[in-house]
Amino acid sequence: MFSTNKKGETMKDVLTKSCIEKTRNVIKISDEKYSDESVKEMIEGIVLEITRASGLSYKDKKEIIDIVFNSTRKDLDILQPYAEDEDVTEIMVNGPENIFIEKSGNIYRIKDKFSDREQLEEVIRRVAAKVHREINDMNPIVDVRLEDGSRVNAVYKNIALNGPILTIRKFPKKSIKMEDLIRFQTITPEAAEMLEKMVKGKFNIFISGGTSSGKTTFLNALSDYIPKEERIITIEDSAELKIENIENLVTMETKNANVQGKGEVTIRQLIKTSLRMRPDRIIVGEVRGAEALDMLQAMNTGHEGSLSTGHANSPEGMVSRLEAMVLSAAELPLDAIRKQIASAIDIIVHLGRLNDKTRRVLKITEIIGLKDGEIILNPLFEYKRTDKEKGGYVESLEATGNHLYKADKFQITGIRWE
Repeated sequence: MFSTNKKGETMKDVLTKSCIEKTRNVIKISDEKYSDESVKEMIEGIVLEITRASGLSYKDKKEIIDIVFNSTRKDLDILQPYAEDEDVTEIMVNGPENIFIEKSGNIYRIKDKFSDREQLEEVIRRVAAKVHREINDMNPIVDVRLEDGSRVNAVYKNIALNGPILTIRKFPKKSIKMEDLIRFQTITPEAAEMLEKMVKGKFNIFISGGTSSGKTTFLNALSDYIPKEERIITIEDSAELKIENIENLVTMETKNANVQGKGEVTIRQLIKTSLRMRPDRIIVGEVRGAEALDMLQAMNTGHEGSLSTGHANSPEGMVSRLEAMVLSAAELPLDAIRKQIASAIDIIVHLGRLNDKTRRVLKITEIIGLKDGEIILNPLFEYKRTDKEKGGYVESLEATGNHLYKADKFQITGIRWE
């Protein structure tokens, strides 16, 4: 344990900053004439020279070498090791000193911290520059996607008082399949088999759930059931889906406006243009607003088997949210909106994140139509948790035994349904 100075820095912290400063005088992060190996060797020489009389252990010196290398060579600086850790799914930076990660479903505060606000701002600027974006007082929010598919959101210090704020949502390199979700007990084999038949039978399926409940992962797993000869159009804010078994695939993502406020491309525009591309199905990663109307209209005009997701706390809540989204797009009577929803969406799969951090399918519900102006839902599967007499509990996704009203859709596609 080393003593600290007036700034609360240990001798190791001070030496690390000296090593970073000297290294940056020699090497620029964007300088491609040096390989990573040669840069590492140069850094090792600088660190060993500066720390020669410090009394630091070999382990401490090795840590400084890694910190300096990431700071001068990697865009994410001290966050780089967590970005490379496949078990880390989220990195949350609340200002220079408060950094959290989500790993294996749990959130931890890490000991690493940025030396000051300027170092964190530099990381954010580097990430934004990779996709030709700027973040500053005039453009204080940036949403970008990294080369590995990770989604990055940054909020500048002038609107985040404890900022800047940086959030990185990572995605697994290997797609999670339905077999994996069954193994994780997210869904039962019986329910998965039913959804497989529904995807092949061209049911329009909507996946609902809260933040980080696994909606995109589940949507990706469902897409594996789409027949490979079909033409699929995917539309997302940031391309996250990894559809692997479809050859005739078009992937589109939205585009933010530039500094002059021009060049924006919205989900609504992409849905409309996708209808001219002769799609068999349209997959919208997530609907949040007025684009819900365009999605419903697409589902109602011959593009059956389409898939999408949305934020809600229950299937009933998802229906209410869809009503509000459509109302934000057009001044339509509520009855007309409900007819659109009831005729467009066949199935709502609702996911949730439980207290033990596991993700579960909580409900699979059929929309069967309207009665007295209200949308009627027909639960097919429901999650149940039953307490045992001697402690503990049993949890399961159980079939309700309710009849599937839209079973005749299977006849058109030749899917056998019992």
